[in-house]
Amino acid sequence: MGNLRSVSRALAAVGADPFLAAAPAEAASAEAVVFPGQGAIADCMDCLGGSGFDDFLRGWIREDRPFLGVCLGLQALFERSEEADRRGLGIFPGQVVRFVSRPGLRIPHMGWNEAVFRPGAPLTEGLRTEGEPFYFVHSYLVPDTDPSLVWCETNYDGGFVSGVRKGRVFAVQFHPEKSQAKGLQLYRNFVNLRVR
Repeated sequence: MGNLRSVSRALAAVGADPFLAAAPAEAASAEAVVFPGQGAIADCMDCLGGSGFDDFLRGWIREDRPFLGVCLGLQALFERSEEADRRGLGIFPGQVVRFVSRPGLRIPHMGWNEAVFRPGAPLTEGLRTEGEPFYFVHSYLVPDTDPSLVWCETNYDGGFVSGVRKGRVFAVQFHPEKSQAKGLQLYRNFVNLRVR
C-alpha cells in the first residue's frame, strides 16, 4: 500500500534479499515477512481479504515467524479501526482511533518524534532505548493495548503505542525507511533476528 519499494530498498541496504510477494504462495518460502503500508485501512483490508493475505498473515504470526509491520502494517494487526469502522486482522487487542482535533494540533502527525523503548526491548542494538527519533506520518493511532505487547511509545498530545511486539513479531507506527541511519539500524536488527 504505497511504500513497498522504499522498504525493499532499505532492507537491501542492510543485507537482506527482499522480494515482493503478490500472493500468499509466493511469500510462503520467505524467512521473514515485512508488511509495510500507507493509505486507508478499508483499502488495505479489502486487498488482504481479496488476496488471501489476511489468513496468511494470521497463520504466519500465530507460528511466531519473523514479522515486521510498518505504519498501516501495525494498525491492521488490531481488532478494529475507527477509520471507516473496519475490522482489522484481530491479532492484537485494541482499537485504532483518530487523533482528537484540538487547536494548534497538526493532523496528521507528520515529522520526527521520539520512540521510547521499554527497558530490555529487543531489536534495539545501536539505538537509545530512552528515546530515538523516527519519522511519522499518520492520522490514526493505537492509544493502548495489552501492556505486555508494548515495545515502544511516543508522545504527541498524549502518549500512544508506537510499537508492539510478541515473540518474533514486531510492528511500528513510524517509518524506519524514512528515518535515516536509525531506521536502517532497526531494519538491520530485524534482519539479524531472522538469521539467528
